[in-house]
This record gives sequence, C-alpha cells and structure tokens, in this order.
Amino acid sequence: MSHFIKNFKEILGLNLPGKKTSSKPEEDDDFFEIKDIIAPSFIEEKQGMIKIGEKSCRSFFVFSYPHYLTSGWLISVINLGAQMDISFFIHSVDTTLILKKLRKKLTEVQAEIMENESKGIVRDPALETAHQDMEDLRDRLQSAQERMFQFGFYITIYGDNDKELEDIETVLRSILEAKVVYLKSALFQQKDGFISTSPYGRDILQTHSPMNTEPLSSIFPFISSELTSNDGILYGINKHNNSLVLFDRFELENPNQIVFGTSGVGKSYLVKLALLRSIMVGSEAIVIDPENEYKTLAEAVGGSFYDISLGSDNHINPFDIPVPKEDETAEEVLRTNTINLVGLLRMMLGGLTPEEDAVIDQAIYETYAAKDITADSDPSTWEEKVPLFSDLEQILESMEGTRSLMLRLRRFSKGTYSKFFNQHSNVKLEGNLTVFGIRDLEEELRPMAMFIIMRYIWKTVTTSMKKRVLVIDEAWWMMQSEDGASFLFGLVKRSRKYWLGVTTITQDVADFMRSEYGQPIVTNSALKVLLKQSSAVIDKIQETFSLTDQEKFILLEGQVGEGIFFAGQKRVAIEITASPAEDQIITSSPEEIKKIKDKKRKEAGL
Repeated sequence: MSHFIKNFKEILGLNLPGKKTSSKPEEDDDFFEIKDIIAPSFIEEKQGMIKIGEKSCRSFFVFSYPHYLTSGWLISVINLGAQMDISFFIHSVDTTLILKKLRKKLTEVQAEIMENESKGIVRDPALETAHQDMEDLRDRLQSAQERMFQFGFYITIYGDNDKELEDIETVLRSILEAKVVYLKSALFQQKDGFISTSPYGRDILQTHSPMNTEPLSSIFPFISSELTSNDGILYGINKHNNSLVLFDRFELENPNQIVFGTSGVGKSYLVKLALLRSIMVGSEAIVIDPENEYKTLAEAVGGSFYDISLGSDNHINPFDIPVPKEDETAEEVLRTNTINLVGLLRMMLGGLTPEEDAVIDQAIYETYAAKDITADSDPSTWEEKVPLFSDLEQILESMEGTRSLMLRLRRFSKGTYSKFFNQHSNVKLEGNLTVFGIRDLEEELRPMAMFIIMRYIWKTVTTSMKKRVLVIDEAWWMMQSEDGASFLFGLVKRSRKYWLGVTTITQDVADFMRSEYGQPIVTNSALKVLLKQSSAVIDKIQETFSLTDQEKFILLEGQVGEGIFFAGQKRVAIEITASPAEDQIITSSPEEIKKIKDKKRKEAGL
C-alpha cells in the first residue's frame, strides 16, 4: 500500500501560520508562502518508509529494555555516523497511582510465592527478584527518592536509497540488541513516527514504557566522546559529534605533547596553529625548526628568528651553565652540566671509550675550575666567565694520553666548525615566540646543534619560571644517538616542574620507537596526536597506542589534517581547522605561499 501526497503540510497534519508576503487573498491558488518554497518537491508515504524528495527515511520505536541499564549505553548509537533524528518523550506519572498499583501487584506476587512454598514447589528466583525490586521501588517512591514516568524513545533514520536505509537499520539493530534493547518499525505509522522525531515536540506515536528516575537518567544523550573544557585553546573539530576540541595542556598530569604522522599530513600545520592560539592566551613559545618553516609565524607575532648555521652570526655556547636555584647547590648544577656536556662530546667526537669518557669528564671540571666556576665560587659571577671549547682543548693538552681527543676536538675549537661551536652565546629567549632555524646547517651537525639549543633552552627555562611551550620538530634527529635521546627524555620528564610543555614532532615513527627512550617519551606525553600513517608502521602504532580497528582505519584512510587526538585517557577523532587569517600565517603549502606573496606584491604595486 502506498499513496502519493503533494502537499508537505498535509502529510504532517500541521496548519502552521505563514506570514503573507503579498496582499493577494488566501484563496488565490497562485499565491506562495515561505513554507511552500522550503518544502521538498514531494513526499510519499509507504509501508515502513517515507520518501522525502530524494531521501528515504524510516521511523522506529523502542518497545523493550533490559532489567538494568548502564550509563552511556546510547553512546554507540549517537556516534554511529549515520544521519538520524532521535526523540525522547518523558511523561510524568502520578506517584499515588503507581503506589496503588504496586501495592496490588506486590500482594499478588507475595501470594504466589506463599502458595508455591505451601505446595513444596522449588523457589522461583525470577519471582523473588521481581518481589524485591518492587519493594525497593515502593520504598524509594514513598520517600520521594524516585519518580515514575512513561518514556517514549523514537528514532528516524535517513538514507539516499533503500539499500542504504537497510544497512543503517541492520547496524542500528545489532548495536541495540547487543544491549538487550529492541526496536520495532512503525510500519503503518511512518507519518506519526516522522512527526514525533521532528522538532515539534509532539508525541504522536504514543508508544511508552514505564521507567523510574534511575534508569531514565542513563538515557541522557549528550555523552559522546568530547574534549571540551572552559579553558585552553581550540585544537580542532571533534569528528564524532562536531563539537569543539578545547583543551588546556597545562591542566593535565603533564603538559607534554607528541605528534606522529607521515610527511605532508599536517603535523607542522597543527603545531603552528596551536602555537599561534597559545600565544594569544599568554604562553611563550620556543621552536627548534629543521626547515625554517616557522619563520613566517615568528615574523607575524613579533617574535625572534635565529638562523643557526656555520655562516650565521647567531651563536650558542655549549658551556653555558645555569645559576643554582634555591633548592639546588652549585655542586649539583656543575655535576649535571658536566654529564650533559660529556654526552654532547660523545656525539661530536664519534663516541668515546671508557677511558676517554673519564678523561673528558675530568677535563670539563678542570676547564670550569680554570675560569673559577667551582662548587665554592659565587654562582652570580659564572655567566661572565663561561669557557669555550678552545679552553677545553688547552686543558686536554696538559693531560697525558689525550692526543686522539685533541685531534677530534680541534675541528670544533679551531677548525671548520669553530664558527658555530667555539663562540660565546649572543641569542636571547625574548618575546612571545623564539625560533631556532637549523635548515642551513650541515646534516651531520643537526643532532649536535639540536642538543646544544635544547641545553641552552633548558638553562633559560630553569632560570626564569614562565608558562612556555617548546616545540622540537623532526625529533627523530635527536633519537639517532643514545645521549641525544636520553637528554630529550630527561627534558620531557622534568618539564612540568618548570611550567614547560614539550611538543615532540616526528614522521619517522620507526626510528623514534626503536630507541629505548621512545616509549618513555610517549608515556610522559599526556597529549598525543596521531595523523595519517603509512601501512608499514600502522601495526606498531596500533600496539603502542592500543588503537581499535576503526581508529587504525582512520589513520590509514584519513585526509590531510585528520587524525586521533588523545588527552590523558580520553580520545577523539579530530579535524584540524583554521580561519583564513590563521591559514595565511601558518600554511606550509608552496602553492598557497606563492599566492600570498603574489598578492602582497600586487598590493605593493610591484
């Protein structure tokens, strides 16, 4: 049975008042109102379905619930991803009437239990459970802890064709039936079901189930995965429910973040967008930039950009040493600084034997002592007396068996690399954004330069306490050596104490996780963002982050700027979005950059 209806108002049974836009009389058949323009081209009501223009829809009602309902049981339906309308109708019931019915039913059940006992029939657990439940409910109703309601739960699903409608229905039924919740299609009441799930607040189906307050509260629908807080910055759009992912990283157990993704999937775009928004809410930012792609952002926000290369005039002295804080002694600072310097020299000199390691350790202490930087000297005078690698070479010359060390060190103290490594520091972490660009530095020197920059940043961070974010792009460079990975892990582990959030970015997940410090760095990063991954590493990613098969599929098939966002124990699928003004500042696309430059030239009349 089917019939065709031309008038949208007719099938809905609604005579909604429309405001005339003309002085023509109502009986004029040629007169149109706004509702005539926005109505679909046709509506056709069939058995078990309604066709609305090119869309098909089907309405259902829930007629059976399990004995117990757990909180959040609707989350899988709400996050199904299909187009649907859900309506709840909650009608209050007079408690006095319910108590009378309960009293009568309790009498009947109790009489049946007593009769079974008198006949020697084995007790019926279901009957006794029902009796206990009714007793408990009556007590709660009498003490006003609970109320009774008639509850109507209706769903209308939409599809482009009959097959899509059937597929959605199959999935919907399987989800609900797994929770012992059963649906029925409103076969000859599709019109009533459609109206009941439309935003008119009209319960036309009138198919109800009695429910008290406690189970009714479990049906609260707005419980889909979300990461929205009152403070923080916007990271993107929650793809589960289109809500905003707003979060403050400094509210977590640690403020560190790690970003994994293949090349060109939006890692730097995401981080630059987050930096820009963090700066707007008062955080300072520092970036170690392997490709100089944060330079435009630094210029846009009035920050500083330091080109770190052999031909640059920007220098950082590896021997810089922080001033001890109130809870530290000069001896502790010297010891920690020396250990880090030994690690740097292992990288610079191509490794050290155990004997060379001990010699370098002693030589560093003596180099500082020659400049009166000791555990007994005044720390406030250290900064003006910091030594250089040339001073270390002189100390090595005075020691026996150090010729090999001196020859390897010479290119850093007097040779090709001395312009960068053997200079006093002349950079400062000033302003809201400081970027260290290492693109023009030789590839073999990048891990060493990153180590030196991170040591300098750490010295500054531990000296003056401010809310800061440190971004280490292409962190896999640091993971290539054990000393670099160890220093990065130490920085991540201790950052919270100094109000610092470390963001680690890498595309080479395999190299990163191969290091013994890879997993600990991930564990100590409360914020994690996974963007599109290659099939070669997806299994390792799935194991590391305990991903479901659906989340694995998102990372394999997602578009640029889409991925999974973790904040502590919570996770959502996210889409990174920026305003047009933000996009112009942070884009890394060569095509977009060229368009922006061409536009600026045109505006300048060039």
